[in-house]
Amino acid sequence: MRFFLFSLVVCLLASCSSVPDESSEVDRQAIIDTYISIAQASYEDSLSTARTLDAAIDAFLSSPSEVTLQHAKEAWLVARMPYQQTEAYRFGNAVVDEWEGRVNAWPLDEGLIDYTAAAYGEYSDFNYFYASNVIANEILDAGGIIVDALMITPQLLAEELHELDGVEANVATGYHAIEFLLWGQDLNGTNPGAGERPYTDYSLRSCTNRNCDRRRDYLKSASVLLVSDLEEMVQNWQPGGAAYNDLRSKGVQGGLSTMLTGMGSLAYGELAGERIRLGLLLNDPEEEHDCFSDNTHNSHYYDALGIKNVFMGQYGRVNGELVSGPSLADLIRQKAPEIHAQMMARLEETELAMTAMVEEAEKGNTFDVLIGRDNEAGEVIISRIVDALMEETRTIENIINALGLSNVAFEGSDSLDNPAAFF
Repeated sequence: MRFFLFSLVVCLLASCSSVPDESSEVDRQAIIDTYISIAQASYEDSLSTARTLDAAIDAFLSSPSEVTLQHAKEAWLVARMPYQQTEAYRFGNAVVDEWEGRVNAWPLDEGLIDYTAAAYGEYSDFNYFYASNVIANEILDAGGIIVDALMITPQLLAEELHELDGVEANVATGYHAIEFLLWGQDLNGTNPGAGERPYTDYSLRSCTNRNCDRRRDYLKSASVLLVSDLEEMVQNWQPGGAAYNDLRSKGVQGGLSTMLTGMGSLAYGELAGERIRLGLLLNDPEEEHDCFSDNTHNSHYYDALGIKNVFMGQYGRVNGELVSGPSLADLIRQKAPEIHAQMMARLEETELAMTAMVEEAEKGNTFDVLIGRDNEAGEVIISRIVDALMEETRTIENIINALGLSNVAFEGSDSLDNPAAFF
């Protein structure tokens, strides 16, 4: 519950934007400066919590136990809070979008990494390496491709295994690879319960499921890579960095368009569509974003909060500091007060809908339970979120029109635009 309570504090801090001087229009360049400041702060928080996770993993590997494994899991959960709030920066910022797959790609074919239950299967028509299990095998040989995996290192994960053979489901790095290594498979389907990997999978004295030395190497390598990748993105948002320069090169109107592209694409195609509506359509827990830990409700909540952060020009840091400045909310309140009021209402409805999902999860009804077949109450809760995000997207389109912006296109999703395609 503590993760959700933290988010409520952030939301209270972000509930009111600064009151602009009504005698002149809000400085549009200053709005972009605020956007950059929030990006810098949120990626710095993502990095600091990833470093804390790395330290917790070191402590766990130094002395494997139920307690140290739980500490590592808790550090992973905390690390997700600031990172998910950065996702509104992904769409529209090519530097972020091209990098994002290294840290947050999903879903993943976990059989590439480690042992799986028999129900997982041994073959896939789409992935030669579906069950290659690099932890158990020093050489991978499939589909005419040979990978020397004698030494499990960060370089092996990043340069050889990640998206091996061009298959996006061959996710070898990032939060979700670490999540799988900490929790193991969630074998509960749409029933309550997360993964239950034993701590002894990492014990050198009482090893379970074999290859504990290589599993330890994989977990540590993945953690080192996550920190390194986040260090890169922090630098990208500093003055002179790739993301900073790219945004600046677009000019003021291009910068505002980028901000709204990120908000609308995350709200519509990615969050409402690929991450929420698709799982509900298929009643499939494999479409759950944090599927091993059953933390999906929090990840969705913080994604939605990230959209609000961009609009309001405010971000609550993990240390309690509030980063704020001139915002889109200030500008649209001046230009079109009725649209501002509408957007505030849409954000509130999204937050209330997300809150209802989080509260259900606290009772044991996590996202995978809510999307289960014949769970009518769960469908109501999840559909309310989808509807709220779609209405939010329509209002973002109104903001774009009110500001006279052009060439703004949102990511779509067949789950929303063409659901018949799945059946």
